[in-house]
Parts: sequence; C-alpha cells; structure tokens
Amino acid sequence: MEPWKREQLESHLIMFPEGQLCAEYDGEIIGSCSSLLINFDEYDDRHTWDDITDEGYITNHNPDGYNLYGIEVMVHPGFRRMKVGHRLYEARKDLARRLNLKSIIIGGRIPNYHKHADEMSPREYVRQVMRHKIYDPVLSFQLMNEFTLMRINPGYLPDDLASNKYATLMEWNNVEYIPQTKRHFKTSFPVRVCVVQYMMKPISSFEEFATQVEYYTDVASDAGADFAVFPEIFTTQLMSFLNERSPSKAVQRLTEYTEDYIQLFTDLAVKYNVNIIGGSHFVEEDDKVFNIAYLFRRDGTIEKQYKIHITPNERKWWGISRGDTVKVFDTDCGKIAIQICYDIEFPELARIATEKGANIIFCPFNTEDRQGYLRVRYCAQARAVENQIYTVIAGTCGNLPQVENMDIQYSQSAIFAPSDFEFARDGVVGECNPNIEMVIIGDVDLEILRRQRQSGTVRQLKDRRRDVYEIKYKK
Repeated sequence: MEPWKREQLESHLIMFPEGQLCAEYDGEIIGSCSSLLINFDEYDDRHTWDDITDEGYITNHNPDGYNLYGIEVMVHPGFRRMKVGHRLYEARKDLARRLNLKSIIIGGRIPNYHKHADEMSPREYVRQVMRHKIYDPVLSFQLMNEFTLMRINPGYLPDDLASNKYATLMEWNNVEYIPQTKRHFKTSFPVRVCVVQYMMKPISSFEEFATQVEYYTDVASDAGADFAVFPEIFTTQLMSFLNERSPSKAVQRLTEYTEDYIQLFTDLAVKYNVNIIGGSHFVEEDDKVFNIAYLFRRDGTIEKQYKIHITPNERKWWGISRGDTVKVFDTDCGKIAIQICYDIEFPELARIATEKGANIIFCPFNTEDRQGYLRVRYCAQARAVENQIYTVIAGTCGNLPQVENMDIQYSQSAIFAPSDFEFARDGVVGECNPNIEMVIIGDVDLEILRRQRQSGTVRQLKDRRRDVYEIKYKK
C-alpha cells in the first residue's frame, strides 16, 4: 500500500496533534497511529477512507466532533507481537476518555481475505473470523480490543488488494461518555463582522486619530460584532500632521507611533469586547520597515501578520521589506488569517492558510483607483470560491493632498462567501457604497461553511487532485 506523504503527516500535526500517537524504543519510533475527530452522523455509512480523511490530509477534522476516527495503525516488523499495537489502541481509548468522546470508529482491513475470496463472501469471511475459525491479523486484533462490527464497506481502500478493497467498520463505545450541550448537532455558528470603510482626511494629532478609531469600535460593539476590521496602512493618516514631504522620512516618523497604535487598539479591543483587525501599520524592526497587520483579541492578546508581497509602489516610495510567513490565528470565533492587500492576489497564500484551518481571511487593503480595487475584489471573491472560505476586504476612501504618495483612495469594502445555495446571493454577504465613509455589518456562518465543505454542490477542498499537483510551503 502507498505510504504516507510527508505533507500529509505535517497536515495531521497541524490539524490534530494530540490525535497522532507514537510508540518509541530507545528514541526510535517503532509504531504509530493517526486519528481525527468527526461527527460520524454527518457521513455516509458506506464512506471510503478518502472520504473520511480528505485524502489523507484530515483538513475535515472537527474539533467539536464526538467520534474519534482512527485512520491508521502501524508497527515496525521487528517489534511485532510485543503488544505495541495494543498499547497504541489503549492510548487512543485514553484520549477518547479524556476528551469525553462518544466512541472510536475505525475502518479495518481484512488482509487475509484474499486467501478465501474464491470460496466465501466478505460477510461470511468476517463471520468466520468472529467465530475464531479463521485468523485475520487486523480484524482478530480489533475484536480482542473490544471493537464491535457495524458493517462491511466495499471500495474502502482502493490500493488494499489483500482485503479486495473491503473494510470492516468497527466501533468502540466509551462507557464513561457524558453527553454535553456542546456535543449536540449545531444548526449554526454565526460570526458577526463589522467592516470599516475609513475616510482618509487631514487630522492634527494622534488623539484625533484615536477618537475616530474608538468611534468605529464603539459602532462595532453596539452591533454585537465579533470582529471590527480596519483598512491597510490607514495609520498613514498620521502623516497629515507630520509635515514631512519626503515619503521615506515620513514613514520613519510614522513608525515612531507604533507603541501608541498598539496600546490604543489593545485597550479598545478589551474595552469594547470585540476582536479587532487593526488594518496595518508601518513598523521598524532590525533597521527594516515592514507593513504589518495586527490582530487584537478581546482578551488582550496580540498577533501580527507581515505583508509578504510588496508592491512596486511600496518599494519605490517607502522601502518596505517583505515578510515570509503565512500565519493562522486561533480566536473565540474559530481560526482566521490576515492577508494584506496585494497578498490576496496570490492564490497560494490562501490555499496554505485554508489548509492550516482558516475559515475567514481578512484582507485590509489600500488602493488608489478602480482598477487596483477590482484586482483586490475579484481575487478575494476567487479565494472564497476556491477554498470554500469567507473573505473580508476593508479599504480606505477620501484623500490626503498634503501627503506624498497618499493622494487619492478608491474602495468598496465587502464580505464575500463561497458561491452555493446555502450562502448569500452572488456570494456577497454585504458591501459598502463606493468611496463613502461607512461600515457594513454582516453575519457569516461557520457551521454552514463546514457542512458545505462536506456536501456542497462542489467541494473544492475535497476534490483537489493532489496526485497531479501540490503546493509546498517552505516554512
């Protein structure tokens, strides 16, 4: 059978590290087992291994699932008959008890069936094994480990020729399982987003900037928003009172407000109980200037995403340096990513973020004309369709006549969804009027997103031809 690919194992460690268990002897791995969490009721009983594992990448892992699904157990040939497999099974059971899971489900091979296929059906073979008249190294082992038979699935593993592609669906029930409210099937998981289309106009002090920012944060809080989203480099509004005509020097002076900017948004996120995507800000680190987007969580913690792709304009006027890491952040509303303006135009970044578990990609942007804006918009909509995620774009309008390279702005901020029946018409949850200072507030449903990834009209995440092409993230 085909071995694991390195990128599949790396995906396991990203999606569900505690479900990947190893047995060691003198520092060497001699056995391992891999698992993910699912709500088994949402899957067809006649599923295949590829269905249940997203072709081995487990990107369908559901942290709120109540079934642990075992997808692989293997023991080094030199260490078999030493109860290594039994110990791995016991470790799985301990994990199920610790996470208060309802059961463990496995699709088990019947590797000795090919020896009897000419004389009996898979059902008869399994019955004979259960009666101890035939020994099967996998099924017999599973029965000894308290697993019970649910059904026999054809075509489970196409490359498992020894089992004639059949598998036994087996279950171990956790007798210590205690039903909890959070384990019930979710009908929805709404997340409210407030997008700020910010007016760039001259101001006379940082305090004036802070007053405007607090006003919009208050608006988001009053609306019960989970996220308030500000545009890219909207802090360049501070340049309007710096009286510095040289763009490079103006950026250097702007970086001096970094601590004030971080303190302001940290305080606002906590005060108004809303997660804030703080647009982006020019920050000096190690004698370089970066364009950095900050996530200010409402619990007071902070994360940051460096802009990875720098436009020719940013290099020419401001000497901005490139970041090189795609990050995905945990929040109280699931995993999110931030991709600053130009970054959304590179589909590889969204693909990587999605494979790391992101459900929403926030895109603060700053564009000076309609053509530039449409590049951001069309690409954000494409990323939503390609990756079955939500994307949010937040831009600036207005102008700063006295600031070099910040003359005019064009934007129409919006919230986008995948294009399918359960989502908003045209894939647009909401959008601002072009070039007007305003906010748009919309709800995105993460439960609908999760279900559509499993059973939508099209399933881009599940149907990608990883056997034909792949993206390798070098970090």
